[in-house]
Amino acid sequence: MIGAMKFLSKIKRLFDPMDLTKGPIAKGILLFAIPIILSLVFQQIYVLTDATIVGKTLSEPEIAGVNSTGSLVFTVLQFGFGCASGFSVIIAEAIGKKDDAKMRSSFYLQILLVLIISILLTTAGIALIPTLLKALGIVPSASDPVMQKTYESAYTYLAIIYGGILCQLLYNSIVATLRSMGDSFVPFLFLLGSTVLNVCLDLLFISVFSWGVAGSAIATVLSQGIAAVGALVYALYRYPNLRYKKKETKVTGSDVWAHLKNGLPLGFQFSILAIGMIVMQASIIAFDIQPDGTMLATMPAQLGYAAGCKIINLLMVPFSGLGTAFLSFAGQNYGAKQPARLKEGLKKTALLMVAFWVVLALVGLLLTIQGAYQYLFLSADKITEESIAFGNIYLYVSVPSLIFLGFLFLLRFTLQGLQKPLWPFLAGMGELAARILLCLFLPSLIAGGPISSAVGAFPFLGAALGDPGAWMVAPLMMIMPTIKAIKEFALQTEESDASLAETK
Repeated sequence: MIGAMKFLSKIKRLFDPMDLTKGPIAKGILLFAIPIILSLVFQQIYVLTDATIVGKTLSEPEIAGVNSTGSLVFTVLQFGFGCASGFSVIIAEAIGKKDDAKMRSSFYLQILLVLIISILLTTAGIALIPTLLKALGIVPSASDPVMQKTYESAYTYLAIIYGGILCQLLYNSIVATLRSMGDSFVPFLFLLGSTVLNVCLDLLFISVFSWGVAGSAIATVLSQGIAAVGALVYALYRYPNLRYKKKETKVTGSDVWAHLKNGLPLGFQFSILAIGMIVMQASIIAFDIQPDGTMLATMPAQLGYAAGCKIINLLMVPFSGLGTAFLSFAGQNYGAKQPARLKEGLKKTALLMVAFWVVLALVGLLLTIQGAYQYLFLSADKITEESIAFGNIYLYVSVPSLIFLGFLFLLRFTLQGLQKPLWPFLAGMGELAARILLCLFLPSLIAGGPISSAVGAFPFLGAALGDPGAWMVAPLMMIMPTIKAIKEFALQTEESDASLAETK
């Protein structure tokens, strides 16, 4: 009985929010990050499972239609996700200051802003689908049935995903709020439930109902909507200090500006990155276009790159998780005016990034042997020597470069937590420039002329370097601003403490 009680007590503690302004730093950040990392892992498991179901069930044009929309989905959704992350900095600061009234006003203002942003993104996204697909080189074609089928599949998938933007943004906003409060375990449970539901709905809609591409998109939106409602109900039930109080001071214009000042730059930054991804996707599609303008039926460049990209997305999870955890750590310690603790946390998180990189880089390179990773997502008849060549080239340059991506996450979220959104935005512009320049010009330079399926896989190296190049440029742009921001924070804290001492 005593053992059972101890076990239940440990389980209960998992649901308790963490105060990131106290206790051992490295241990606290890691414990807080683990549920976030697990959440992202299960999210990637869903993505991989979805890719497996799609890759083994649908035709090549349908697979290409879904895979090619990744950058376009990223463009619209990441704007909302970036805004939600930026908004959460305000509530994290209020928590650090123990200001419940400010925390409540921030919570409800975030929901309102997410609603407005979702309506705008859904309207604009659906209206721009043909234009966005054209930017990728995917257009309606009566003379090319492969291209036509790819276009129809991509259009259907995007229309449904964009139509359900509110579900996904509301879920991410509530989760960001919970993490700002020091609660990273419950968001993991909701993500786990959403992932399981998503996979089940995928199997039902695609394998049983034969809804194809539409079934995959509907499963994603529906599972996210259920998770969003559940997370909102839980947040209000578990945290009474989030519940609305009518008599409190209403939200002011300065409150709205504080949220927009932190949310919009991060939202634009994420969307700007997606523009670079669109350019990169377009350069990849060019390797599948034959000299006569028709698309190769086997589409080795697109399928190989898509499979490699899914592996990179899985390997980057620990880096993204640590960065997300540090955003809450930085926000709370900024509110609590603890610059020394924030600085020490930055150093220790950087060491954790390096440790993860050593292990994950080895795993990623081992997966390239005989294109093993492609068998996870594609049926054997769709895997060719060419698809393996394209996918491996991408992994050979991207896997070793993941350490730069880790530092990118860490510096970006440090500045965001210190409410310095300008430099992360400018670094995003640097990423964009690096990715576009490399993808637009380097493949042709290597090939010695225009790109088509006739040039083979080696010039693809130029396009594959788009991601590593971007990952290297952005951290270099943020190192000095981060050092300066921490020094300013320390000086402001000293001056505030001195002023407080004088008044006493």
